[in-house]
Amino acid sequence: MLTVASDIDVLARFGRALADPIRCRILLALGEEPAYPADLADALGISRTRLSNHLACLRDCGLVVTVPDGRRTRYELADERLGHALDHLLAAVVAVESDKTCPDSEAEGCC
Repeated sequence: MLTVASDIDVLARFGRALADPIRCRILLALGEEPAYPADLADALGISRTRLSNHLACLRDCGLVVTVPDGRRTRYELADERLGHALDHLLAAVVAVESDKTCPDSEAEGCC
């Protein structure tokens, strides 16, 4: 059964997905056009196994969906607005000092 996630849950899921550079690359690629796993793996230069793990995470986060296409499965963003959201995030100016990271980066494994 599908349910509508709360605003906080949506942001947390989106943050989890964006926390990994490979998942970011996958989302950006799927924002351009739907793709098959083998093609995505080749385009991103990663193994199919590694890609599969990241796609599973993105599916669990509710950001990508599978679309059966004959004997193959195609991946696409769950909602076209996610592509627009990614575009807006990329256009946003993030003010950081180049010689500093957030204070908790080493302890928390962030940044």
